[in-house]
Amino acid sequence: MVKLIHTLADHGDDVNCCAFSFSLLATCSLDKTIRLYSLRDFTELPHSPLKFHTYAVHCCCFSPSGHILASCSTDGTTVLWNTENGQMLAVMEQPSGSPVRVCQFSPDSTCLASGAADGTVVLWNAQSYKLYRCGSVKDGSLAACAFSPNGSFFVTGSSCGDLTVWDDKMRCLHSEKAHDLGITCCDFSSQPVSDGEQGLQFFRLASCGQDCQVKIWIVSFTHILGFELKYKSTLSGHCAPVLACAFSHDGQMLVSGSVDKSVIVYDTNTENILHTLTQHTRYVTTCAFAPNTLLLATGSMDKTVNIWQFDLETLCQARRTEHQLKQFTEDWSEEDVSTWLCAQDLKDLVGIFKMNNIDGKELLNLTKESLADDLKIESLGLRSKVLRKIEELRTKVKSLSSGIPDEFICPITRELMKDPVIASEPSPCWVILGYTLTSDGYSYEKEAMENWISKKKRTSPMTNLVLPSAVLTPNRTLKMAINRWLETHQK
Repeated sequence: MVKLIHTLADHGDDVNCCAFSFSLLATCSLDKTIRLYSLRDFTELPHSPLKFHTYAVHCCCFSPSGHILASCSTDGTTVLWNTENGQMLAVMEQPSGSPVRVCQFSPDSTCLASGAADGTVVLWNAQSYKLYRCGSVKDGSLAACAFSPNGSFFVTGSSCGDLTVWDDKMRCLHSEKAHDLGITCCDFSSQPVSDGEQGLQFFRLASCGQDCQVKIWIVSFTHILGFELKYKSTLSGHCAPVLACAFSHDGQMLVSGSVDKSVIVYDTNTENILHTLTQHTRYVTTCAFAPNTLLLATGSMDKTVNIWQFDLETLCQARRTEHQLKQFTEDWSEEDVSTWLCAQDLKDLVGIFKMNNIDGKELLNLTKESLADDLKIESLGLRSKVLRKIEELRTKVKSLSSGIPDEFICPITRELMKDPVIASEPSPCWVILGYTLTSDGYSYEKEAMENWISKKKRTSPMTNLVLPSAVLTPNRTLKMAINRWLETHQK
């Protein structure tokens, strides 16, 4: 569904930020430079790298048209560049002279916001390059900034964990403690959740921070009814501070990058994990989706930028499957079961299931014996695969109905794990969804796995294959994630 198609390794130090226009990719680094690449073949443009800043470049962003690039630096400046020829258009100095950590264009390109280490935030006129308004947060430095899709307000995030909302006149509309530790990034989904009465629109806002969490908020604002920010959910997955988050252009996916060196892609609607990418060798500091193609860029302290490509057909198929799982599976028709079989690459069994009138209720009751005796599936491997898929379906359905992430549920007991274990020595190739798994691809509740091994010898509960070891090793990473989820959802 997603594959690594290119790695850029031109920077001489940590990559701090990456940003897309419709035709270009920009990256910036501690090495004081900004680099520009063509999306056609990822070759660097002739006028790249862009050089002016005398210290680290922390953030870069394109204007909505893509003709102007902004960059900001520890040197206290925000610089505007012509992307076609690399010419410097303006140097805008933060009034306080403080290091500038983040910059962002408004959706209509009229304004540019810059946030600094001393907590000051400036709105610049992007046409005249002159200061328009200036404000500051109560405590901490600014590390995050995002404009609402309609441009009527923008949000900043501080090192103290506060989200602050400003209108287009730089009036503070709202401020609240969003993360226990500092906020590192925030981003709006460009697609409204819904349209309400009196033209009221609701938008998703994602924030992430040093507390290892990614949080989803629902935001609404009109000049008549005012501003409202409501907490919606916390996404689990990372086991270390989360440094970056970004929505895809269509709002269907959210990506996050972490100190744990992983990149996680979530389905925005179900909030399930679609992919965990682990190719970076140091902290993942930035991530960005392209506006018009299924491309994702991730940057790291390993000095590289990875370019990932999503497959549209399989991505849509995954979303259809998740949508089906939302339904009450016992109510599936025979046609629904056939659709599910095709999605699991088991289309050769559609005829057999139809012949035996297998609907959703019958599907969930199938066993190893009924697959062999009633459905006459002779191949042991095929029976094991079908049974494994059915077990996965039961687990996912249970997690969706209970709200528990499916990776937190034991495949044996189908209950939330309290003491997850792996059944053999961990190997790097068994890291999936950010958690270390057994050699058969699963983690289990310790007591359930001990009982299984004592009764069933050394076979996998999910594949029936012999496990290379009967030694049970605590899965501490997964246990920490489960505990964080419980703390959030049992308040």
